Amino acid sequence: MKEFKILITILLFLFLNKLSSQTKQFLYEYRFISDSTKMDSVSSEIMALNIFENKSEYFNLDQFISDSTLLVNSKKGLMPMPTNKNITNERIEKTINSEKIKYVKRLGFTEYFVDESINLKWKLYPEYATILNYKAQKATTEYGGRKWIAWFAKDIPFQDGPYKFKNLPGLIVKIEDETKSHQFILKGIKNFTDDFIYPELNNYARVELTYQKFIKAYKNYRINPVGDMVGSFPDQTDGSGKFRRGIDIFREFEKYRLDEIAKDNNIIEIDLLK
Repeated sequence: MKEFKILITILLFLFLNKLSSQTKQFLYEYRFISDSTKMDSVSSEIMALNIFENKSEYFNLDQFISDSTLLVNSKKGLMPMPTNKNITNERIEKTINSEKIKYVKRLGFTEYFVDESINLKWKLYPEYATILNYKAQKATTEYGGRKWIAWFAKDIPFQDGPYKFKNLPGLIVKIEDETKSHQFILKGIKNFTDDFIYPELNNYARVELTYQKFIKAYKNYRINPVGDMVGSFPDQTDGSGKFRRGIDIFREFEKYRLDEIAKDNNIIEIDLLK
């Protein structure tokens, strides 16, 4: 069932996009453990890495499908709600042959565009494995408060990889942290025939800032995740005829969001929680 779901997700993505001879698309399965108190609970999502001539773009496949659908419907005058699935809602744009990246993250009703500079220090080893029929070499680095083990394929001549990882002499085809809380495994490769443009929605407040300022915003969000929703819950009567104050509904939702955040205690850049 899990493999069938992954296949359907990939096929739906290909339906929503045309394919480019100048652009490569790499599809990764991202496995992760959100709650460190439940190390046997593993989630799985499909992430895409599109590599262009001068840049690359990394994003969540389900989020792309949802955003594409919302954009198409909004042009028809329809206003459907975004997906309520709890998925990884971040994008990363990397500039080829540069340490600069643009990290795009949604928190509540705000979309943050974060300027970063990434300079990973890799150590290579004379150890090899076969991944997706490619010979891959082992390398290690440290980033985000974690130690990472990567496998890169020189036969795929892109110094890139999933998430913020890059600058190895070949594409990263697998990478995981030492605790196996976060793992990316290459599952497929495609060609594009048209330029790729990620759908831009206008239903989020756009904020551009440095990584240091984003850290502050991120920590504030985890403390007060519904601050921008104060006053948005009206008094109402439920289906049983019981009257409920808007402030009480708001407090219930606030507790729910804080409980969800408390379970999300094993994030990929774990040092953000320090």
